[in-house]
Amino acid sequence: MGFEQATIGVEREKEFGELKSAIERAFTGDKVEAFLKRLQRENVRVRDWDSVLGKAVLEKVGGSPPGETLRGLYGKLTVSDQAQIREFYLFRVEEVDPALRAKFHKIYQYY
Repeated sequence: MGFEQATIGVEREKEFGELKSAIERAFTGDKVEAFLKRLQRENVRVRDWDSVLGKAVLEKVGGSPPGETLRGLYGKLTVSDQAQIREFYLFRVEEVDPALRAKFHKIYQYY
């Protein structure tokens, strides 16, 4: 029997959906390279979710909802919703094409 991840319900669906959409936009097509370049320029490690939010890297690449920052949306989420969005972001980070990961190896390093 293999590992099966438990499903946890999302409490703040609107905010969660907007954050998830922003992450999806940053990791689609040609935007993923622009996102990684921006992280490199800002000297942010790709797995450092707090710095990604703090330096508004996702907004600079993929935009944000009118009148809201992604950091503000994240702050409105419950702790379990925040954990799920962090996990979703990190999952997308690991799905990046290996050639791009090699190109941006410095921001992918663990230390």
